[in-house]
Amino acid sequence: MKDTMLCRRMFLKSSAFFAATLLGAKSAFCRIADSAGLPEGKLSLFNTNTRERLTVTYRDSLGEYCDEALQALNWLFRCHNTDEATAMDLRVIEYLNRLDNTLGGGNEIHIISGYRSPSYNAMLRGKSKGVAKDSYHMKGMAIDLAIPRFGLDQIRRTALAMAAGGVGYYPRAGFVHIDAGNFRAW
Repeated sequence: MKDTMLCRRMFLKSSAFFAATLLGAKSAFCRIADSAGLPEGKLSLFNTNTRERLTVTYRDSLGEYCDEALQALNWLFRCHNTDEATAMDLRVIEYLNRLDNTLGGGNEIHIISGYRSPSYNAMLRGKSKGVAKDSYHMKGMAIDLAIPRFGLDQIRRTALAMAAGGVGYYPRAGFVHIDAGNFRAW
């Protein structure tokens, strides 16, 4: 079962729009949304470590972020080893959303790793040379992911074409890494 998050602010805006529509009026909200042309920021996520699912609208079509939704995202992206959470960088969340939308949108994205506590990162670093000492994961700026409907190579190629940040390709481990750093690939 998927959890759905709806901000009170978004609910009130939607209610006002619906009421105005019933009365035959076009609300100011509708005019602004038409001119803004931004798609809502929506994500459907499955954390492979905690087995939690979240479907969330974290940004409305006016570009306003929902604090409750962002908090839910931060919790889902928490370090599964320590249960520590951090405020995820909005750039990596927007990157993830753009990646999903470029692949058709509405995909359930499997989260392999989001935030990593320093102690968990150090433990991983002791086991693998491929873990950075100053990893973007510890800054809430990186996500390791898979999308079951798409091959990892297709996800990688799509992320590379976006050139929005770092893109790492880990086919043996079963994920693609994206981060909010400068564009680079490995």
